[in-house]
Amino acid sequence: MTLNKDLTVGRTDLVLWKFSLPLLGSIIFQQLYNIADSLVAGKFVGEHALAAVGNSYEITLIYLAFAFGCNIGCSVIVSQLFGAKSWRDMKTAVHTTFLSSGVLCLILMAVGFFGGPALLRLIRTPEEIFSDSLLYLNIYTAGLIFLFFYNIATGIFSAMGDSRTPFLFLACSSTANIFVDILFVKAFHMGVAGVAWATFWCQSVSCILSLFFLFKRLRNIKTEEKARMFSVKIFKRLALIAVPSIFQQSFVSVGNIIIQSVINSFGASITAGYAAAIKLNNLTITSFSTLGNAMSNFTAQNYGAGKLDRIREGFREGLKMIWVVAIPFAAIYFFAGREAVHLFMDQSTGLAMDTGVQFLRIVSPFYFVVAVKLISDGVLRGTSCMRQFMIDTFADLILRVVLAIVFSARFGVVGIWYAWPVGWIIGTMLSVYFYRTCEWNKKKGRET
Repeated sequence: MTLNKDLTVGRTDLVLWKFSLPLLGSIIFQQLYNIADSLVAGKFVGEHALAAVGNSYEITLIYLAFAFGCNIGCSVIVSQLFGAKSWRDMKTAVHTTFLSSGVLCLILMAVGFFGGPALLRLIRTPEEIFSDSLLYLNIYTAGLIFLFFYNIATGIFSAMGDSRTPFLFLACSSTANIFVDILFVKAFHMGVAGVAWATFWCQSVSCILSLFFLFKRLRNIKTEEKARMFSVKIFKRLALIAVPSIFQQSFVSVGNIIIQSVINSFGASITAGYAAAIKLNNLTITSFSTLGNAMSNFTAQNYGAGKLDRIREGFREGLKMIWVVAIPFAAIYFFAGREAVHLFMDQSTGLAMDTGVQFLRIVSPFYFVVAVKLISDGVLRGTSCMRQFMIDTFADLILRVVLAIVFSARFGVVGIWYAWPVGWIIGTMLSVYFYRTCEWNKKKGRET
Protein backbone atom coordinates (compact mmCIF):
# COMPACT_ATOMS: atom_id res chain seq x y z
CA MET A 1 0.00 0.00 0.00
CA THR A 2 1.41 3.40 -0.94
CA LEU A 3 0.84 6.54 1.02
CA ASN A 4 -1.63 9.05 -0.40
CA LYS A 5 0.55 12.15 -0.71
CA ASP A 6 -2.24 14.58 -1.64
CA LEU A 7 -4.48 14.71 1.41
CA THR A 8 -6.50 17.71 0.26
CA VAL A 9 -8.77 15.80 -2.14
CA GLY A 10 -10.99 12.74 -1.94
CA ARG A 11 -13.32 11.36 0.71
CA THR A 12 -11.92 12.41 4.06
CA ASP A 13 -12.44 9.09 5.82
CA LEU A 14 -10.84 7.03 3.02
CA VAL A 15 -7.92 9.46 2.68
CA LEU A 16 -7.20 9.25 6.42
CA TRP A 17 -7.39 5.47 6.57
CA LYS A 18 -5.19 4.93 3.49
CA PHE A 19 -2.62 7.35 4.81
CA SER A 20 -2.67 6.08 8.41
CA LEU A 21 -2.66 2.30 8.06
CA PRO A 22 0.95 1.93 6.77
CA LEU A 23 2.13 4.23 9.56
CA LEU A 24 0.23 2.16 12.10
CA GLY A 25 1.82 -1.02 10.75
CA SER A 26 5.29 0.48 11.06
CA ILE A 27 4.81 1.56 14.65
CA ILE A 28 3.50 -1.87 15.67
CA PHE A 29 6.71 -3.46 14.34
CA GLN A 30 8.72 -0.77 16.15
CA GLN A 31 6.97 -1.67 19.40
CA LEU A 32 7.74 -5.35 18.84
CA TYR A 33 11.38 -4.43 19.41
CA ASN A 34 10.49 -2.98 22.80
CA ILE A 35 8.09 -5.75 23.78
CA ALA A 36 10.25 -8.72 22.69
CA ASP A 37 12.98 -8.15 25.30
CA SER A 38 10.53 -8.03 28.21
CA LEU A 39 8.48 -10.93 26.84
CA VAL A 40 11.44 -13.27 26.49
CA ALA A 41 13.06 -12.13 29.76
CA GLY A 42 9.89 -12.70 31.76
CA LYS A 43 8.88 -15.92 30.05
CA PHE A 44 12.21 -17.73 29.85
CA VAL A 45 14.38 -16.17 32.58
CA GLY A 46 12.07 -15.06 35.36
CA GLU A 47 10.32 -12.28 37.23
CA HIS A 48 13.52 -10.51 38.26
CA ALA A 49 14.78 -10.49 34.68
CA LEU A 50 11.50 -8.94 33.52
CA ALA A 51 11.80 -6.29 36.23
CA ALA A 52 15.42 -5.57 35.29
CA VAL A 53 14.65 -5.09 31.58
CA GLY A 54 11.59 -2.96 32.35
CA ASN A 55 13.54 -0.88 34.83
CA SER A 56 16.37 -0.14 32.36
CA TYR A 57 13.84 0.56 29.61
CA GLU A 58 12.85 3.87 31.22
CA ILE A 59 16.46 5.09 30.92
CA THR A 60 16.81 3.87 27.33
CA LEU A 61 13.79 6.03 26.46
CA ILE A 62 16.05 9.06 26.94
CA TYR A 63 18.34 7.63 24.24
CA LEU A 64 15.30 7.15 22.01
CA ALA A 65 14.25 10.76 22.62
CA PHE A 66 17.57 12.02 21.22
CA ALA A 67 17.47 9.58 18.29
CA PHE A 68 13.90 10.57 17.49
CA GLY A 69 14.80 14.27 17.59
CA CYS A 70 17.65 13.70 15.12
CA ASN A 71 15.28 11.71 12.91
CA ILE A 72 12.70 14.51 12.85
CA GLY A 73 15.22 17.29 12.24
CA CYS A 74 16.93 15.43 9.42
CA SER A 75 13.68 14.27 7.82
CA VAL A 76 12.19 17.77 7.65
CA ILE A 77 15.29 19.50 6.25
CA VAL A 78 16.12 16.74 3.74
CA SER A 79 12.47 16.69 2.64
CA GLN A 80 12.53 20.44 1.99
CA LEU A 81 15.76 20.24 0.00
CA PHE A 82 14.56 17.16 -1.89
CA GLY A 83 11.37 18.97 -2.85
CA ALA A 84 13.38 21.98 -4.00
CA LYS A 85 15.70 19.67 -5.99
CA SER A 86 18.71 21.13 -4.18
CA TRP A 87 20.62 17.87 -4.51
CA ARG A 88 24.01 19.15 -3.36
CA ASP A 89 22.58 20.79 -0.24
CA MET A 90 20.49 17.70 0.42
CA LYS A 91 23.59 15.51 0.45
CA THR A 92 25.37 18.05 2.65
CA ALA A 93 22.42 17.89 5.07
CA VAL A 94 22.75 14.10 5.19
CA HIS A 95 26.49 14.28 5.91
CA THR A 96 26.00 17.04 8.49
CA THR A 97 23.33 15.03 10.27
CA PHE A 98 25.42 11.88 10.51
CA LEU A 99 28.50 13.77 11.77
CA SER A 100 26.68 15.87 14.37
CA SER A 101 24.50 12.97 15.50
CA GLY A 102 27.58 10.76 15.78
CA VAL A 103 29.20 13.24 18.17
CA LEU A 104 25.99 13.52 20.20
CA CYS A 105 25.72 9.74 20.32
CA LEU A 106 29.29 9.35 21.63
CA ILE A 107 28.55 11.83 24.42
CA LEU A 108 25.41 9.91 25.39
CA MET A 109 27.34 6.62 25.33
CA ALA A 110 29.94 8.08 27.69
CA VAL A 111 27.20 9.27 30.04
CA GLY A 112 25.54 5.86 29.85
CA PHE A 113 28.70 3.86 30.58
CA PHE A 114 30.07 6.06 33.36
CA GLY A 115 26.78 7.28 34.80
CA GLY A 116 24.69 4.11 34.45
CA PRO A 117 25.05 2.99 38.09
CA ALA A 118 24.19 6.48 39.34
CA LEU A 119 21.10 6.64 37.09
CA LEU A 120 19.89 3.26 38.36
CA ARG A 121 20.46 4.38 41.96
CA LEU A 122 18.59 7.59 41.19
CA ILE A 123 15.45 5.69 40.24
CA ARG A 124 15.77 3.50 43.34
CA THR A 125 16.39 0.23 41.50
CA PRO A 126 15.76 -2.70 43.88
CA GLU A 127 19.02 -4.36 44.91
CA GLU A 128 17.96 -7.81 43.68
CA ILE A 129 17.66 -6.58 40.07
CA PHE A 130 20.42 -3.95 40.11
CA SER A 131 23.19 -6.01 38.48
CA ASP A 132 20.93 -7.31 35.70
CA SER A 133 19.55 -3.81 35.08
CA LEU A 134 23.09 -2.44 34.75
CA LEU A 135 24.16 -5.31 32.47
CA TYR A 136 21.19 -4.73 30.13
CA LEU A 137 21.76 -0.97 30.15
CA ASN A 138 25.47 -1.27 29.33
CA ILE A 139 24.91 -3.60 26.35
CA TYR A 140 22.09 -1.40 25.08
CA THR A 141 24.35 1.65 25.40
CA ALA A 142 27.07 -0.12 23.40
CA GLY A 143 24.68 -0.41 20.46
CA LEU A 144 23.48 3.18 20.65
CA ILE A 145 25.32 4.26 17.48
CA PHE A 146 23.30 1.69 15.49
CA LEU A 147 20.05 3.00 16.99
CA PHE A 148 20.94 6.59 16.07
CA PHE A 149 22.11 5.93 12.52
CA TYR A 150 19.21 3.58 11.77
CA ASN A 151 16.69 6.23 12.84
CA ILE A 152 18.43 8.87 10.73
CA ALA A 153 18.51 6.57 7.70
CA THR A 154 14.78 5.84 7.96
CA GLY A 155 14.09 9.58 8.28
CA ILE A 156 16.02 10.25 5.06
CA PHE A 157 14.22 7.46 3.18
CA SER A 158 10.87 8.93 4.22
CA ALA A 159 12.01 12.44 3.28
CA MET A 160 12.70 11.19 -0.23
CA GLY A 161 9.19 9.79 -0.45
CA ASP A 162 10.07 6.14 0.26
CA SER A 163 8.19 4.72 3.25
CA ARG A 164 8.32 1.15 1.94
CA THR A 165 12.06 0.51 2.36
CA PRO A 166 12.28 1.47 6.06
CA PHE A 167 9.06 -0.44 6.74
CA LEU A 168 10.57 -3.62 5.26
CA PHE A 169 13.78 -3.23 7.27
CA LEU A 170 11.78 -2.62 10.43
CA ALA A 171 9.46 -5.58 9.85
CA CYS A 172 12.36 -7.97 9.22
CA SER A 173 14.56 -6.77 12.08
CA SER A 174 11.71 -6.72 14.62
CA THR A 175 10.66 -10.24 13.72
CA ALA A 176 14.26 -11.47 13.76
CA ASN A 177 14.76 -9.88 17.19
CA ILE A 178 12.12 -12.14 18.71
CA PHE A 179 13.74 -15.31 17.38
CA VAL A 180 17.28 -14.22 18.30
CA ASP A 181 16.04 -13.30 21.79
CA ILE A 182 14.69 -16.82 22.25
CA LEU A 183 17.82 -18.39 20.73
CA PHE A 184 20.22 -16.54 23.03
CA VAL A 185 18.11 -17.02 26.16
CA LYS A 186 16.61 -20.48 25.68
CA ALA A 187 19.32 -22.28 23.70
CA PHE A 188 22.46 -20.47 24.87
CA HIS A 189 21.21 -19.74 28.43
CA MET A 190 22.55 -16.17 28.34
CA GLY A 191 19.83 -14.70 30.58
CA VAL A 192 19.35 -10.92 30.57
CA ALA A 193 22.59 -10.53 28.60
CA GLY A 194 21.11 -12.65 25.81
CA VAL A 195 18.09 -10.37 25.56
CA ALA A 196 20.34 -7.32 25.34
CA TRP A 197 22.77 -8.84 22.83
CA ALA A 198 19.89 -9.94 20.59
CA THR A 199 18.73 -6.33 20.35
CA PHE A 200 22.31 -5.19 19.77
CA TRP A 201 22.92 -7.53 16.82
CA CYS A 202 19.51 -7.06 15.17
CA GLN A 203 19.80 -3.28 15.39
CA SER A 204 23.35 -3.36 14.03
CA VAL A 205 22.41 -5.48 11.01
CA SER A 206 19.37 -3.28 10.28
CA CYS A 207 21.50 -0.16 10.58
CA ILE A 208 24.27 -1.40 8.28
CA LEU A 209 21.80 -2.56 5.63
CA SER A 210 19.89 0.73 5.81
CA LEU A 211 23.08 2.76 5.44
CA PHE A 212 24.26 0.61 2.52
CA PHE A 213 21.06 1.10 0.53
CA LEU A 214 20.77 4.76 1.53
CA PHE A 215 24.22 5.78 0.33
CA LYS A 216 23.84 3.62 -2.78
CA ARG A 217 20.71 5.60 -3.60
CA LEU A 218 22.39 8.92 -2.82
CA ARG A 219 25.28 8.07 -5.17
CA ASN A 220 22.75 7.78 -8.00
CA ILE A 221 21.74 11.40 -7.45
CA LYS A 222 24.29 13.38 -9.48
CA THR A 223 25.45 16.88 -8.52
CA GLU A 224 27.61 19.36 -10.43
CA GLU A 225 29.72 20.06 -7.36
CA LYS A 226 30.74 17.69 -4.63
CA ALA A 227 28.62 17.99 -1.48
CA ARG A 228 30.32 19.34 1.63
CA MET A 229 30.79 17.06 4.62
CA PHE A 230 29.56 19.68 7.09
CA SER A 231 27.66 22.95 6.91
CA VAL A 232 27.17 25.25 9.90
CA LYS A 233 24.18 26.88 8.19
CA ILE A 234 22.44 23.55 7.62
CA PHE A 235 23.41 22.39 11.10
CA LYS A 236 21.56 25.39 12.57
CA ARG A 237 18.49 24.54 10.50
CA LEU A 238 18.64 20.94 11.72
CA ALA A 239 19.05 22.01 15.34
CA LEU A 240 16.13 24.42 15.11
CA ILE A 241 13.81 21.47 14.49
CA ALA A 242 15.63 18.68 16.32
CA VAL A 243 16.26 20.42 19.67
CA PRO A 244 12.60 21.16 20.53
CA SER A 245 11.67 17.58 19.58
CA ILE A 246 14.48 16.21 21.78
CA PHE A 247 13.43 18.51 24.61
CA GLN A 248 9.81 17.40 24.49
CA GLN A 249 10.62 13.69 24.25
CA SER A 250 13.25 13.94 26.98
CA PHE A 251 10.82 15.74 29.26
CA VAL A 252 8.37 12.87 28.84
CA SER A 253 11.15 10.34 29.51
CA VAL A 254 12.29 12.13 32.68
CA GLY A 255 8.69 12.16 33.90
CA ASN A 256 8.42 8.42 33.30
CA ILE A 257 11.70 7.86 35.15
CA ILE A 258 10.34 9.73 38.18
CA ILE A 259 7.22 7.55 38.13
CA GLN A 260 9.44 4.47 37.74
CA SER A 261 11.40 5.48 40.84
CA VAL A 262 8.17 5.70 42.85
CA ILE A 263 7.10 2.26 41.59
CA ASN A 264 10.52 0.75 42.38
CA SER A 265 10.10 1.70 46.03
CA PHE A 266 7.36 -0.95 46.28
CA GLY A 267 9.73 -3.83 45.41
CA ALA A 268 10.78 -6.06 42.50
CA SER A 269 7.44 -7.88 42.08
CA ILE A 270 5.53 -4.62 41.65
CA THR A 271 8.25 -3.42 39.24
CA ALA A 272 7.94 -6.64 37.20
CA GLY A 273 4.15 -6.36 36.96
CA TYR A 274 4.38 -2.73 35.92
CA ALA A 275 7.12 -3.57 33.38
CA ALA A 276 4.79 -6.00 31.61
CA ALA A 277 1.70 -3.79 31.77
CA ILE A 278 3.44 -0.59 30.67
CA LYS A 279 4.78 -2.29 27.53
CA LEU A 280 1.22 -3.25 26.59
CA ASN A 281 -0.01 0.23 27.45
CA ASN A 282 2.78 1.86 25.42
CA LEU A 283 1.80 -0.25 22.40
CA THR A 284 -1.66 1.32 22.59
CA ILE A 285 -0.57 4.90 23.26
CA THR A 286 2.13 4.80 20.57
CA SER A 287 -0.45 3.51 18.07
CA PHE A 288 -2.72 6.41 19.02
CA SER A 289 0.18 8.85 18.72
CA THR A 290 0.92 7.59 15.22
CA LEU A 291 -2.68 8.26 14.19
CA GLY A 292 -2.29 11.71 15.78
CA ASN A 293 0.80 12.28 13.62
CA ALA A 294 -1.18 11.24 10.54
CA MET A 295 -3.81 13.79 11.59
CA SER A 296 -1.04 16.42 11.71
CA ASN A 297 -0.01 15.70 8.12
CA PHE A 298 -3.64 15.75 6.94
CA THR A 299 -4.26 19.01 8.79
CA ALA A 300 -1.07 20.70 7.59
CA GLN A 301 -1.77 20.01 3.91
CA ASN A 302 -5.37 21.24 4.14
CA TYR A 303 -4.35 24.22 6.27
CA GLY A 304 -1.86 25.21 3.59
CA ALA A 305 -4.57 24.81 0.95
CA GLY A 306 -6.95 26.95 2.99
CA LYS A 307 -9.46 24.09 3.33
CA LEU A 308 -10.37 24.77 6.94
CA ASP A 309 -13.78 23.08 6.74
CA ARG A 310 -12.02 19.92 5.57
CA ILE A 311 -9.83 20.06 8.72
CA ARG A 312 -12.96 20.16 10.88
CA GLU A 313 -14.40 17.22 8.94
CA GLY A 314 -11.06 15.41 9.27
CA PHE A 315 -11.13 15.93 13.03
CA ARG A 316 -14.51 14.19 13.27
CA GLU A 317 -13.39 11.34 10.99
CA GLY A 318 -10.12 11.07 12.91
CA LEU A 319 -12.04 10.52 16.14
CA LYS A 320 -14.03 7.71 14.54
CA MET A 321 -10.84 6.13 13.20
CA ILE A 322 -8.94 6.24 16.49
CA TRP A 323 -11.93 4.92 18.48
CA VAL A 324 -12.16 1.96 16.12
CA VAL A 325 -8.50 1.22 16.91
CA ALA A 326 -9.10 1.78 20.65
CA ILE A 327 -11.93 -0.76 20.96
CA PRO A 328 -9.84 -3.98 20.68
CA PHE A 329 -7.07 -2.62 22.93
CA ALA A 330 -9.51 -1.57 25.66
CA ALA A 331 -11.53 -4.80 25.42
CA ILE A 332 -8.51 -7.12 25.53
CA TYR A 333 -6.76 -5.32 28.38
CA PHE A 334 -9.91 -4.96 30.51
CA PHE A 335 -11.47 -8.38 29.99
CA ALA A 336 -8.36 -10.45 29.18
CA GLY A 337 -5.67 -8.49 31.01
CA ARG A 338 -4.41 -11.57 32.83
CA GLU A 339 -3.86 -13.42 29.57
CA ALA A 340 -2.11 -10.38 28.06
CA VAL A 341 0.24 -9.96 31.03
CA HIS A 342 0.83 -13.72 31.10
CA LEU A 343 2.66 -13.33 27.77
CA PHE A 344 5.50 -11.80 29.78
CA MET A 345 5.44 -14.16 32.77
CA ASP A 346 5.84 -17.85 33.40
CA GLN A 347 3.41 -17.81 36.35
CA SER A 348 -0.25 -16.84 35.97
CA THR A 349 -0.63 -15.87 39.62
CA GLY A 350 1.29 -13.83 42.19
CA LEU A 351 1.87 -10.19 43.08
CA ALA A 352 3.57 -9.29 39.77
CA MET A 353 0.69 -10.71 37.74
CA ASP A 354 -1.94 -9.04 39.92
CA THR A 355 -0.12 -5.71 39.61
CA GLY A 356 -0.05 -5.81 35.82
CA VAL A 357 -3.71 -6.81 35.56
CA GLN A 358 -4.76 -4.10 38.02
CA PHE A 359 -2.90 -1.40 36.05
CA LEU A 360 -4.50 -2.41 32.74
CA ARG A 361 -8.02 -2.60 34.17
CA ILE A 362 -7.71 0.89 35.63
CA VAL A 363 -6.26 2.67 32.57
CA SER A 364 -7.81 0.82 29.60
CA PRO A 365 -11.36 2.28 29.86
CA PHE A 366 -9.80 5.74 29.51
CA TYR A 367 -8.17 4.96 26.17
CA PHE A 368 -11.20 6.54 24.52
CA VAL A 369 -10.44 9.76 26.41
CA VAL A 370 -6.73 10.01 25.62
CA ALA A 371 -7.55 9.10 22.00
CA VAL A 372 -9.49 12.37 21.71
CA LYS A 373 -6.50 14.28 23.11
CA LEU A 374 -4.07 12.81 20.60
CA ILE A 375 -6.30 13.59 17.61
CA SER A 376 -6.81 17.14 18.92
CA ASP A 377 -3.04 17.44 19.42
CA GLY A 378 -2.56 16.37 15.81
CA VAL A 379 -4.72 19.26 14.61
CA LEU A 380 -2.90 21.70 16.89
CA ARG A 381 0.48 20.68 15.44
CA GLY A 382 -0.82 20.75 11.87
CA THR A 383 -2.14 24.31 12.28
CA SER A 384 1.09 25.46 14.01
CA CYS A 385 -0.63 26.03 17.38
CA MET A 386 2.55 24.79 19.06
CA ARG A 387 2.24 26.87 22.23
CA GLN A 388 -1.14 25.32 23.00
CA PHE A 389 0.15 21.86 22.09
CA MET A 390 3.11 22.17 24.47
CA ILE A 391 0.88 23.43 27.29
CA ASP A 392 -1.56 20.51 27.18
CA THR A 393 1.25 17.96 26.66
CA PHE A 394 3.27 19.14 29.64
CA ALA A 395 0.14 19.62 31.80
CA ASP A 396 -0.79 15.97 31.25
CA LEU A 397 2.70 14.73 32.11
CA ILE A 398 3.29 17.01 35.12
CA LEU A 399 -0.09 16.05 36.56
CA ARG A 400 0.66 12.34 36.17
CA VAL A 401 4.04 12.69 37.90
CA VAL A 402 2.74 14.84 40.76
CA LEU A 403 -0.38 12.74 41.26
CA ALA A 404 1.63 9.50 41.17
CA ILE A 405 3.75 10.79 44.08
CA VAL A 406 0.79 12.20 46.04
CA PHE A 407 -1.61 9.29 45.42
CA SER A 408 1.03 6.64 46.19
CA ALA A 409 1.60 8.18 49.62
CA ARG A 410 -2.14 8.14 50.31
CA PHE A 411 -3.42 5.00 48.57
CA GLY A 412 -0.31 2.89 47.94
CA VAL A 413 0.69 1.57 44.52
CA VAL A 414 -2.88 1.62 43.19
CA GLY A 415 -2.81 5.41 43.57
CA ILE A 416 -0.04 5.57 40.95
CA TRP A 417 -2.24 3.82 38.40
CA TYR A 418 -5.07 6.33 38.92
CA ALA A 419 -2.67 9.17 38.04
CA TRP A 420 -2.90 8.09 34.38
CA PRO A 421 -6.66 8.61 33.85
CA VAL A 422 -6.75 11.84 35.86
CA GLY A 423 -3.87 13.29 33.84
CA TRP A 424 -5.45 12.13 30.57
CA ILE A 425 -8.84 13.65 31.40
CA ILE A 426 -7.43 17.07 32.23
CA GLY A 427 -5.02 16.99 29.27
CA THR A 428 -7.88 16.07 26.92
CA MET A 429 -10.06 18.89 28.22
CA LEU A 430 -7.23 21.35 27.57
CA SER A 431 -6.49 19.97 24.10
CA VAL A 432 -10.13 20.10 22.96
CA TYR A 433 -10.48 23.62 24.40
CA PHE A 434 -7.41 24.76 22.43
CA TYR A 435 -8.72 23.05 19.28
CA ARG A 436 -11.99 24.94 19.54
CA THR A 437 -10.45 28.33 20.39
CA CYS A 438 -7.43 28.38 18.05
CA GLU A 439 -7.47 31.34 15.69
CA TRP A 440 -7.78 29.23 12.51
CA ASN A 441 -11.00 27.62 13.77
CA LYS A 442 -12.75 31.00 13.80
CA LYS A 443 -12.20 31.46 10.09
CA LYS A 444 -14.10 30.12 7.11
CA GLY A 445 -11.95 28.28 4.59
CA ARG A 446 -12.24 27.48 0.91
CA GLU A 447 -14.78 25.00 -0.32
CA THR A 448 -13.55 21.40 -0.35
